[in-house]
Amino acid sequence: MRTRRPAVVLALALFSGTAAAQAPIQPPEPGSELIVSVVTMGPGTYVWERFGHNAIRITDTRTGADTTYNYGMFDFEHENFYRNFALGRMDYWMEGHDANREIGFYMRSNRSVWVQVLDLTPRQALELREFLQWNARPENRFYRYHYYYDNCSTRVRDALDRVLDGTIRRATDTVPAGTTFRTHTRRLTEYGFFTRTGIDIGLGRPTDRPISRWEEMFLPLALHEYLRGMSVADDTGGMHPLVRAEETLYLSTAEPPPAEPTPWWPGFLIAGLGIGGMLAWAGRRASRSRAARRFIAIAGGGWSLVAGVIGLVLAWLWLFTDHTTSYYNENLLHFSLLSLPLIWWIPRAFAGGQRFVPAARFCLWGAAALSLAGLLLKLLPGSQGNAGVIALALPIHLGLLSCLAAPAAVTVSDLPSGARAEASAR
Repeated sequence: MRTRRPAVVLALALFSGTAAAQAPIQPPEPGSELIVSVVTMGPGTYVWERFGHNAIRITDTRTGADTTYNYGMFDFEHENFYRNFALGRMDYWMEGHDANREIGFYMRSNRSVWVQVLDLTPRQALELREFLQWNARPENRFYRYHYYYDNCSTRVRDALDRVLDGTIRRATDTVPAGTTFRTHTRRLTEYGFFTRTGIDIGLGRPTDRPISRWEEMFLPLALHEYLRGMSVADDTGGMHPLVRAEETLYLSTAEPPPAEPTPWWPGFLIAGLGIGGMLAWAGRRASRSRAARRFIAIAGGGWSLVAGVIGLVLAWLWLFTDHTTSYYNENLLHFSLLSLPLIWWIPRAFAGGQRFVPAARFCLWGAAALSLAGLLLKLLPGSQGNAGVIALALPIHLGLLSCLAAPAAVTVSDLPSGARAEASAR
């Protein structure tokens, strides 16, 4: 037996080697050479960079190709860019770029960069690359951009959800995010007073409704966070985390945006009460003081100019543009079109033009009534988040109204001789 054992072992080894040599070598599954990542960039300096950015990265380990597919492409030099921007009809496009070059650009711009490697099946990775390559073709690359509903981040979200058979949407579409489009916009634009104030005034009621986690992924950093906690099914039906690995490539030295917006309405209330109070005080002295009348003419005419022009812009945004998030804007009650004729009538009324007083008084009553109605709307559910606008506008409207509320607030006999002569000539 001992003399035959080596022969048996040798025979088995030769048989195993022959069987292995005869077995066909299985080629790698198509798509197994692809590594899919989501690259997320933090906020930048300019207003269009404050919301962050992201892209899908496809790394081909066989060919060495490393590409980021970027849906955030636009060009200030593009034909009719500013006209289309004003009308809310901007066409953005998607391009594929060298990943290292693009990531380096954001790092040099002092913007944080994170990479999340996704655990997709080879089939899903291949399907995603084919879709992105199709989408990058000149005839397919353009899309109608929308700040909240269709942007660089929602396009990344939708491309991933497409190959995941709707997993992302099912997990987030009905889950409340606990916030609104306006809340995020306020906190991300808080760095600039006029930027935040102007955008906030221009946003209408649609931005105040509660949004879902699916909708919140219009923000690249929200998509980044939700991908981190998401699980998906593999080909065997088992569940596993979608994010296989995560790496921070660069952390910005800039101060990050606040988690919640700072309430600015107390400051607006102080300004509104101050201006409105001074107008009311000047109105009581208008019949005896040329300085008071001059102050009312300048301050009242100036406020009417600001309120009227803003009202005109808000009405134009609602009626003639595709800025859907500016529709149903309650700020039109506080920046009324009735203020436009007051730009002329208030200075003339307080320069002795008695024929302007009834018309000015009518418009002032109307503007104040509309602003008061805007305040009463706050008692109803679903009203707009515009406490700061009300705090500023309503006291000024009431203060200005008090200047002309009395039937004989300004009479020709009260004016200096020069003004009386001018008024009589009229």
